[in-house]
Amino acid sequence: MTSPAQPLVAADFVVPDPPATDRFRLEPLGPRHNAADHAAWTSSIAHIRAGADFADGSWPPAEGMPLAANLDDLRRHAEDFDRRVGFTYTVLSVPGDDVIGCVYIYGSRRDPGVIDVRSWVRADHAFLDAGLRRVVSDWLARAWPFERVAYAPR
Repeated sequence: MTSPAQPLVAADFVVPDPPATDRFRLEPLGPRHNAADHAAWTSSIAHIRAGADFADGSWPPAEGMPLAANLDDLRRHAEDFDRRVGFTYTVLSVPGDDVIGCVYIYGSRRDPGVIDVRSWVRADHAFLDAGLRRVVSDWLARAWPFERVAYAPR
């Protein structure tokens, strides 16, 4: 994903606390998640690419990527978050803090005014996918100012 130029929310908008359940919780994705994030998605490339959110085949790269390149991506996502042009969250297991997925909230490249949301979970946590989508969809509708959200149902 390339970094869009326009903020998704007003400068005075207070970004809401991310949701948490008894099975998973979200927190802003950043460089400190690099090793665990890299291990999570590289263990599930085929599973992620088979999902509706990444069926276009642009991500994740079938051949993977070096840990250093993943760190660059995580830094970019953190910068996007700070600039309010995109909000990326890691999905962590509860109990524990294993990285089990990711949620991306960015403006649509094809449809101005639409917020595109994509997510994935590791193959060994696929049973959480529908619940993650429900929780994130409810959170976006309740706590964010977005009028139009595109998030592929499962």
